[in-house]
Amino acid sequence: MSTRIAYLGPEGTFTEQAVRQWDADQRHTTWPAPTVPAAIAALRDGTADIAVVPFENSVEGSVPATLAALTDDPSVRIVEEVLVEVQFSLLTRPGVRLEDVRVVATHPHAAAQTRDWLAAELPAATLVPESSTARAAQAVAQGSYDAAVAAPRAAGAYGLEAVAERIADRAGAMTRFVVLRDGAPVPPPTGADRTTLVALIWQNRPGALLELLEQFAVRGIDLTRLESRPTGEGLGEYCFWIDADAHLDEPRMAEALLGLRRTCRDVRFLGSYPRADGRVPAVPLHADEQAYEEAGAWLAGLARPTRG
Repeated sequence: MSTRIAYLGPEGTFTEQAVRQWDADQRHTTWPAPTVPAAIAALRDGTADIAVVPFENSVEGSVPATLAALTDDPSVRIVEEVLVEVQFSLLTRPGVRLEDVRVVATHPHAAAQTRDWLAAELPAATLVPESSTARAAQAVAQGSYDAAVAAPRAAGAYGLEAVAERIADRAGAMTRFVVLRDGAPVPPPTGADRTTLVALIWQNRPGALLELLEQFAVRGIDLTRLESRPTGEGLGEYCFWIDADAHLDEPRMAEALLGLRRTCRDVRFLGSYPRADGRVPAVPLHADEQAYEEAGAWLAGLARPTRG
């Protein structure tokens, strides 16, 4: 029985590209969800076994819709991640030339990553936001807009042509997508892992962030992402989204989580999973597993003093 995968659609999105990259043999069935919350909701109601959604872009940062949806669904866990290089094309209907373009549609993240090119090549064009780059391409095919900034694969999906290619302002931009399951167990450690969590402090006070960071610093855990986001509970109320280079099964990570749980109002664990780039973190000698074993043996020995 094939796995059912929900992803942020429609057909032709970078998220679909991430799905194809993750499921290279295309053994599983897919469903293009209209929104990130809809893809995650499909997990909870059993319509899908897996959801793939965008999480972070190297230029524009985190994807707010994904952060909000994961906060609302604490049972959903990240089990893998996929990295996709982002390349944009300007897509039009056949016969439409670059100089004919007056209205361009795309997703806001794509607009931000092609801002300089659009300003230089289409300074008089009106830019219209759409829910995804593929939805923009779909609307161009339907005659709603003159052109779309979208993934190259969207051209084939909607019968469009690329009048300009590789139009991103920065070469090598990457987007990180996460593979989600509902109520899934934590994958075993690989040695190159990441843990994602959300920490809510008790109150906004001097030293609160420092106290949170110390839980990781003293245990030799590198944070690859730290972002404050509003909790929705009132102005000035924030939580911290954290990506840490360690796995739940590592003693240093487990101890850090215990420290956070004692010092924070709430800690939401979103998963420990393999890094897509396979990068193995450098662990200080005082924080590796042997150091923890020796410290544990020393502590146990304190209760059994020996006579000299």
